[in-house]
Amino acid sequence: MSTARTWAVALTGVDGHMVEVEADLSNQTPAFQIIGLPDKALGEAAQRVRNACVNAGLDFPRRHLTVNLSPANLPKAGSGFDLSVAVATLATTGALRRDSVRRTVHIGELGLDGRLRPVPGVLPAVYAAARAGFERIVVPHANAAEARLVPDVQVHAAATLAEVAAAHGADIAVADTEPVALPSRPLEALEPLELADVIGQDEAVHALITAAAGGHHMMLSGPPGAGKTMLARRLPGILPALTEHEALEVAAIRSLTGDAVTRLDTVAPFEAPHHSASAAALVGGGSRTARPGAIVRAHRGVLFLDEAPEFQRVALDALRQPLESGRIEISRAGFAASFPARFQLVMAMNPCPCGQYGVRGGECSCPPTAIRRYAGRLSGPLRDRIDIDLQVARVAASRATSGERSALSSAEARRLVAAARESAAQRWYGTPWRVNADVPGERLRQGSLRLPAAVRAPLDRALERGRVTLRAYDRVLRIAWTLADLAGRSTPGADELGQALFLKKGLLA
Repeated sequence: MSTARTWAVALTGVDGHMVEVEADLSNQTPAFQIIGLPDKALGEAAQRVRNACVNAGLDFPRRHLTVNLSPANLPKAGSGFDLSVAVATLATTGALRRDSVRRTVHIGELGLDGRLRPVPGVLPAVYAAARAGFERIVVPHANAAEARLVPDVQVHAAATLAEVAAAHGADIAVADTEPVALPSRPLEALEPLELADVIGQDEAVHALITAAAGGHHMMLSGPPGAGKTMLARRLPGILPALTEHEALEVAAIRSLTGDAVTRLDTVAPFEAPHHSASAAALVGGGSRTARPGAIVRAHRGVLFLDEAPEFQRVALDALRQPLESGRIEISRAGFAASFPARFQLVMAMNPCPCGQYGVRGGECSCPPTAIRRYAGRLSGPLRDRIDIDLQVARVAASRATSGERSALSSAEARRLVAAARESAAQRWYGTPWRVNADVPGERLRQGSLRLPAAVRAPLDRALERGRVTLRAYDRVLRIAWTLADLAGRSTPGADELGQALFLKKGLLA
């Protein structure tokens, strides 16, 4: 028998698909052919595998070799298939034990000298293999810590192809070789930001806690220097710690971007792309393979768009679908990928291009048309998807120099947020929702959760007069339930609904 099989993983977004790598020897003209929808990088694996085997001291078969990647209708991309192709090829000659190779998943790129090079996306690949029932996975040495984050999987970290071959029974001497290190971008060390450092913005701090407790999207409007960015950067510090499953999702996305992943971080991620970012940079894309954008990297965390009207209109409107669904679908001519994108959006904007419109003591030089054009860069449908729309004013000099601190520390705010989320989780037990921002509006407008007519009266009048849309109506109800959770009440009252209406539209009940 001249056929051998092993396994690899093809990634489509963060979803992994098991690929059976079959190698077959025949007596045709000697050649090396890879079939099964490989991309250009995978098609070039033939030469890398041949040279790696020879330079590692392994006998490469001198017959017609066909490697099939099954299922054949699934596109495969990247150099992470090199190791599985090499192992299946060597097993056809009997140099490796076929039963051992068949039960193992192999991930890694080969160098011409036989060393194993790290590849991105090892964490979601190992997770997919574990879900498929595989217990033994071989990865490059540099990806070992990342692969071992997945529980109940036996990870074998190898530095060379010869080491992998010896583990499968090959009679070969394994030389000591320095493993290839994982190139990683240096991560900026961020000091924890304390909410107590915020001075004179009590209303904004309360709105920030409300947004954290209910998972609500937020818009901060005000002149430069009012503290919009300062407030937004403190939101991740008051969010509850990520669960193990959520931290694994975040780490898998980091792995796809090529970052070194050595542990599960329970702090919510924070992404703040520059306003010159394109739509592809925000939502993701690519010509041959899908790469996650800023909204995907902000999954389970916060996406902050400073100077939001300065972003391209098409880039901002691309956020509308993932804000509703929590996922982003990327379709190209050669592939389609889906990424999770359940994030909290925080946008900041000035009152006008120069930032001085309506500011006491400020001199605005913007003509009325420029002010309207500036505000109009944020489309109505996008603004309608924002739960909290808050005006932020500059802090008076007397308060800024008084040395006072906010009454709430980050730890205390985090405790309030956790308690409110626990109340919401108990209310929505047995449903797919855990925070109020995710609940469909009809569940709050109808049935047992419908508020009394006397409580709803201001909101109903605003809807009848066209001051709010039905989508905004639902968002006001969600905010009201969050305010009730923060206050320890079982049901929102007139006060909570009035506050929610003000937070959403600046309207007084």
